[in-house]
Amino acid sequence: MSARARQDNQPAYVLHTYPFRETSLVVETFTRAHGRVAMVARGAKRPRSALRGNIMAFQPLELTWSGRGELRLLLRAEWQGGQPRLQGRALLCGFYLNELLLKLLPREDAHEQLYAEYQAALARLAQEPEPESVLRRFEKALLRELGYALTLDRDSANGAGIDAQQSYAYEPERGLVALNGSAQAGLVLSGRALLDIARDDYSDPYTLQQAKALMRLLIGHRLEQKPLNSRRIFEELQQL
Repeated sequence: MSARARQDNQPAYVLHTYPFRETSLVVETFTRAHGRVAMVARGAKRPRSALRGNIMAFQPLELTWSGRGELRLLLRAEWQGGQPRLQGRALLCGFYLNELLLKLLPREDAHEQLYAEYQAALARLAQEPEPESVLRRFEKALLRELGYALTLDRDSANGAGIDAQQSYAYEPERGLVALNGSAQAGLVLSGRALLDIARDDYSDPYTLQQAKALMRLLIGHRLEQKPLNSRRIFEELQQL
């Protein structure tokens, strides 16, 4: 087997699994050096499978696989430890991050910086009682890695710096434009909140609220308004 066809001990996370034939699984992974890679874990549903116990979401793994097709063959999965298990609300937030990666990242496009951001986000979700700021930082990093870096400190119409006392409309295909009293389409955001979001400062609850509205607008635009299952589940649980 050629070295090109086989990858050994690659840092990775499991994003999603689903059944494949009678005893196997398809494992969607996010790898540090190869991006998003789908693999078949043969026999992983069998009780004595060596793979069964180590195919875990939100845990750092080292994976070995082979093949060149759309579905690679997973040969080995080794748990690396060090990440506390996500529980409750943090677990739902983890599923949300995974769904974003599955739906927005192209296959086999390496994003090592985003991998580091994901790893850091999981660590923070396990530790911080309020996950909102963790989600906003990751969403912003994801958009940047996909080529949609946000310019939040400049008016897109004239290049002027954002005024903390001014209000602005944000349109996904245009950016920020200062409100001038006339009706304008787009999400309305305060200049102060925009400057906070630009430096990832979410200590103000109002900034956090505005950041959530902005990220929902932008991610919805990137998804072409297709719904997210994890968001629906989270909203349904909040209504109970």
